Amino acid sequence: MEGVGRAAPAEDAVRYRLFAAAGSGDEALLRRCAEAIVVRFAPLLAAYIWQRQPFRLRYVPPRGETPAHIGGTTLFGDNVEDEWFIVYLVREITREFPGLAARIDDNDGEFLLIEAADFLPKWLNPENSDNRVFFYKGELHIIPLSETHEQECDLSAASPTMSQALTLLSTCSEEFLAAEPIRTAVYKRISGYPEKIQASFHRAHCYLPPGIVAVLRQRPSLVAAAVQAFYLRDPVDLRACRSFQTFPPDNRVMTVVTFTKCLYAQLVQQKFVPDRRSGYTLPLPSHPQYKAYELGMKLAHGFEILCSKCSKVSPDSKRNVLSGPLWVRFLSSLKEKNYFKGEMEGSAKYLELLHMAEDYFQQSVTKPESSVEVGPGDEILTLLHTTTIDLKEFEREAACLPPEDDDSWLEITPDDLDQMLKEARNESLPSSNEEEQKYGLEAVAESMKAFVSKVSTHEGAEMPWSSDESHVTFDVDSFTKALDRILGADSEELDSDDLDEEEEFDFSDEDDEDLDAENQRQDQKVSPNELIGSLKSYMNEMDRELAHTSVGKSFVTQKKGVSKFC
Repeated sequence: MEGVGRAAPAEDAVRYRLFAAAGSGDEALLRRCAEAIVVRFAPLLAAYIWQRQPFRLRYVPPRGETPAHIGGTTLFGDNVEDEWFIVYLVREITREFPGLAARIDDNDGEFLLIEAADFLPKWLNPENSDNRVFFYKGELHIIPLSETHEQECDLSAASPTMSQALTLLSTCSEEFLAAEPIRTAVYKRISGYPEKIQASFHRAHCYLPPGIVAVLRQRPSLVAAAVQAFYLRDPVDLRACRSFQTFPPDNRVMTVVTFTKCLYAQLVQQKFVPDRRSGYTLPLPSHPQYKAYELGMKLAHGFEILCSKCSKVSPDSKRNVLSGPLWVRFLSSLKEKNYFKGEMEGSAKYLELLHMAEDYFQQSVTKPESSVEVGPGDEILTLLHTTTIDLKEFEREAACLPPEDDDSWLEITPDDLDQMLKEARNESLPSSNEEEQKYGLEAVAESMKAFVSKVSTHEGAEMPWSSDESHVTFDVDSFTKALDRILGADSEELDSDDLDEEEEFDFSDEDDEDLDAENQRQDQKVSPNELIGSLKSYMNEMDRELAHTSVGKSFVTQKKGVSKFC
């Protein structure tokens, strides 16, 4: 994924590019900057567990209108926090190295602008936003339209070239500082780092083969590849898990594995029953360590799948890169930033942290641009051949494991979800208007409840009427006269379609013979007077039917044939 400079990154990938703001794209200078960045941010990068790919900086030669720069593309997969951690890194890089200006985007385009969509100026749109949004000196900048275009509000104005944008930033960056609401919206999304890194981890007990325990001691980040292999498994992958040639279930030991919360959730939420031929059996769900057995079984399947996909050519066990000057500076920076947390050199915890640093350095710093990607399965097999597996030592450590983390964060209550949505919308407590809306909704709900529970009977649903409502009257004579005026005294005879519609007013329950009789009457000729008389008879019949209901009792018959509905 090093194809920086292309039109857009792949899906679930973030692209980052750092340019020399002064326009000096000297290759040697940019490469020195890349090394200095790695050394400066070594403590953060070495401790991080990436979902798919790590943050990597490479020199990219000039291409077309894009000057030479350093950058990369990182697949973050299902863990979008990787993307926002990179945003935080890029911002801090431009703060520590003020001569660099950074662009960052993904397959959605300018996702930083999407985060601040409610506060963007009207002239800014996806068509003219390219090469306008930068991190520079630790702050977000947006290069506006030229004064002419701004006055004309030309929304289709062309974006500046990268060279033009960098020149503007280096000469008058203060004028292009993004509006405070825009910066606040973006900075809020990356707030909490670097402390957030530790909060994103989840440590769990797993019952694993000793080979996997040894591999994870050397390369803790391989847990991500194993979880992904299990999570995305297919029937072909599971064929390798019938016999378990690499990690048989014999002599398993209990250990602590560090996941990210995203990886842990992917693993624990998968429902999976192992093949009987695999030898991986689970205790009863009531067993106190059932979850550790289940997690270990799933993780072992992931490691076995990775090894089944490895190439026949074994990669070099270790490149001779941990003795060069860059590694010395990298390790020195780790010690200065208290990466080892005061652990005694040579202790188990110190060695674990050192392996993590070596892992990141070899995978992300020393790998040349032209090198072929080495699959995780190849790395696992190489580590198995070069690492001593001390089963007794693992068993001694299993007897005094630290407690695993609480995973209650997997369960989200409705109140938690509401709070998350409010935070996403930047809402505080409900305002007075919201309280009024809430009251109105409650009143509607109570009214509906009264209608359903108190008025509905076997005779049908009747609307509840309050005594304080205005009286409604229905004058039968006025209605029939109005109908007569509409039809006309000498109007032509009604056709069959009119008669079909008239039959719809018959609310009485008839048997099949009555229905047949009605169908025969449709062919007879009916005069308007007969029609009006028929309507009156229907309405009288309705009055008699309603007389036995609560609605009928609400009618008050008047002398002039006027019924009052109260």
